[in-house]
Amino acid sequence: MKKIFEPGETREYSYTVTEADKAAFHGRTVHNVCSTFTLAREIEWSTRLFVLDMKEDDEEGVGTMLTIDHRAPAFVGETLHIRSEIKEIRKNELICIYKVLVNNRLVAEGTTGQKILKKSRLKEIFSTFEKP
Repeated sequence: MKKIFEPGETREYSYTVTEADKAAFHGRTVHNVCSTFTLAREIEWSTRLFVLDMKEDDEEGVGTMLTIDHRAPAFVGETLHIRSEIKEIRKNELICIYKVLVNNRLVAEGTTGQKILKKSRLKEIFSTFEKP
């Protein structure tokens, strides 16, 4: 793992909400706004941007936690602006805080965690959970 970042460093990422991102379950739309599921995916990507620069070729990142305080709606066609910041690096685990804004409206905030492990170690871990 490359030690190239320090706490306080930031990344910014934007994503425009589509019709497919609406809150829906089993094919039925619940709300015509961006789902928390979509937020989770895009938030994880925004903090993975650090991991992509930190990992070596024989390593990969794996999520360890995600908290989302969903504060306000984001509508189809609006652009989510996600600002991620490194809170700390604990050995091989990256802890980030983030805020999601649409213009000046706070849509969500929270924390993510990702560990960087050797691909061979991940394969070993995952194989212990596979069905025989």
